[in-house]
Amino acid sequence: MIRHANIKKQQHPYHNIWKNVLTAVCLTMILVYATTTSAQTPREMRAAWVATVVNIDWPSSNTLSTPQQRQEMIAILDTLQSLHFNAIFIQVRPSADAFFESTHEPWSLYLTGKQGEAPTPFYDPLAFIVEEAHDRCIEVHAWINPYRAAMDTETKKLSATHPYKKHPEWFVKYGGKLYFNPALDEPRQHLKAVVADIVARYDIDAIHMDDYFYPYPVSGQEFPDKTLFKANPRGFNNIKDWRRDNVTQTIRELRDTIKATKPWVEFGISPFGVWRNQKEDARGSNTQAFTNYDGLYADILLWLKNGYIDYVVPQLYWEIGKKVADFAILLDWWSKNTYNTNLYIGLYASQLGNKNAAAPWRQGNEVIRQLDLQRSYPEVQGAALYSMVAIMDNRQGIRDSLRNSYFKTPTLVPANNKTIASRPPKVSHLKILKYDGQPTLSWNGGDAISVEKQPVKYVVYATTGKASSVCSPQNLITITADDCLNLKPYLKGNRGKMTFAIVAVNRYKLESAPAIINIKY
Repeated sequence: MIRHANIKKQQHPYHNIWKNVLTAVCLTMILVYATTTSAQTPREMRAAWVATVVNIDWPSSNTLSTPQQRQEMIAILDTLQSLHFNAIFIQVRPSADAFFESTHEPWSLYLTGKQGEAPTPFYDPLAFIVEEAHDRCIEVHAWINPYRAAMDTETKKLSATHPYKKHPEWFVKYGGKLYFNPALDEPRQHLKAVVADIVARYDIDAIHMDDYFYPYPVSGQEFPDKTLFKANPRGFNNIKDWRRDNVTQTIRELRDTIKATKPWVEFGISPFGVWRNQKEDARGSNTQAFTNYDGLYADILLWLKNGYIDYVVPQLYWEIGKKVADFAILLDWWSKNTYNTNLYIGLYASQLGNKNAAAPWRQGNEVIRQLDLQRSYPEVQGAALYSMVAIMDNRQGIRDSLRNSYFKTPTLVPANNKTIASRPPKVSHLKILKYDGQPTLSWNGGDAISVEKQPVKYVVYATTGKASSVCSPQNLITITADDCLNLKPYLKGNRGKMTFAIVAVNRYKLESAPAIINIKY
């Protein structure tokens, strides 16, 4: 349900204020009509990762009270809104634990200081984040880790509700951490149940996973799965191909689970930035680095080709010109290997100002240089910055650069390149009212229509020029979750005639035809 700005909850602006309608307003409606052409709202993913594991970004400590946690999250969301970000990748399952109320896994240690202990006073962090983010027209991508089950191997201290306590046979210990065994069916079924629960109960916009599939190799240690491979090779002669198939099964079945629950919820992956090197595969990039395919057993290219994911955010965490993994070379490679999947670039904001990093990270702002470069590639539809702490700290002036130059105006997250959904209907009952002494534009987005078509936000355009050009990108004045708008800030200094257009956006990120109103004042 869209909320109403400056109006008490559950009170529509039409209620009890008709006596204040146009006769008391200094505005006169001339004409309302809808065009048959689509609005051209600018699109760009502008996301930030908010890591919860070991309290990297939020909450800043696992000893914070509920009010303090909420206050910190509000500060994060307010910062993102002020910088015109439109998505948050919030880590809600760092290690088989939960930042939401779950019957499958325990409350996270990083939330309350004790695994399995609920927040006091009680609240559901994910539900809170979804509501507050959507009020600010910020998408929520629920970030989960598929296989990591604990950051150490001290299983005695795990909560009684941790899945290890019931099924220790599902797990392996490797590199000082506890992992679900990717080769087993039961952990995959458990993960699917966790994801289905999140998607069903929360109005999230996507399920998001980063680069942790099989763990990063530890020198001198073999991942303990040879016995399982020998017992059930499933036709594979090579254990590495078998491992890759284990991960691909997880990705494919998670995709199916998400789409069967809510087809508009997307599934995105943020892999390590190198798929394969050319010396290993002619299709690979001109790099000399660790790879997804050979090190983490994640065949990202196969997932893209087969349509298993809705977007990809390769973590290109190297500077432009780095010898073994040049940002520019990798940017070009990913732009040529999308298979028409939405491509966003992961940028390493946390490296800015690092005194131990290469010179580009300490001189000027490497992230801004990379934003400049990626915007020259039409296949690239936006970026995600890791992590939120760098943005909050304004490292190397990143916030100033974004606010003043790169994210100056609001924009929508790109629609899925492969979506076949329908556009929402145009808004109706577009009217000028007076509320609390303020001229107010009000409309009806169609609350009674199906959930899939129901608007979740609106794009508002305004111009003093020709009405036929009102939906030009330069005329976008706001993106709002409300179905009314105080016009006073936009009329100030103008005299004569002005045209406003309202475009509805549904859960598939598709836009309606614009409804347009001309007013004189």
